[in-house]
Amino acid sequence: MGQTLPKPGLRPFLPDDVPVLAAIFTASIEELTGDDYSEAQQQAWMETAESEEFGKRLAADLTLVATLEGSPIGFASLRGNDHIRMLYVHPGVSGQGVATMLVDALEKLAGGRGATSLSVDASDTAQGFFAKRGYIAQQRNSVTINDEWLANTTMKKMLGAPQ
Repeated sequence: MGQTLPKPGLRPFLPDDVPVLAAIFTASIEELTGDDYSEAQQQAWMETAESEEFGKRLAADLTLVATLEGSPIGFASLRGNDHIRMLYVHPGVSGQGVATMLVDALEKLAGGRGATSLSVDASDTAQGFFAKRGYIAQQRNSVTINDEWLANTTMKKMLGAPQ
């Protein structure tokens, strides 16, 4: 007999979440982006969680935390009304609908705040996820993080449009 697994929940970001969200951020980069980014690029990217700015970015945005039995397993943040700044899910729950739940919530919140479209600078790893949700590539970007160049793609979705 199979047992029913608990369903993830959502809650707002709390300042005490910073250390565990930083751990999810680094684990996600380390374990999920290796096919798209070099070790040096991953290391530079992960190091951004070690600064005070990481917590400040989470607090400045509307950040949602996905939880399983009360423990954080992922997070996503909305900057302003119309830009997804961060979306990270612990590798142990990757592919189980947590990112979908987080982005569904951000899309509803953005629409409720009056946004007609939502954009994201998607990593090469996340680009397919966003494309399946109806986000369309607008432009390629190169960003410098700790002396390493990383590529991403600005993608945009019209809210209220069929997927």
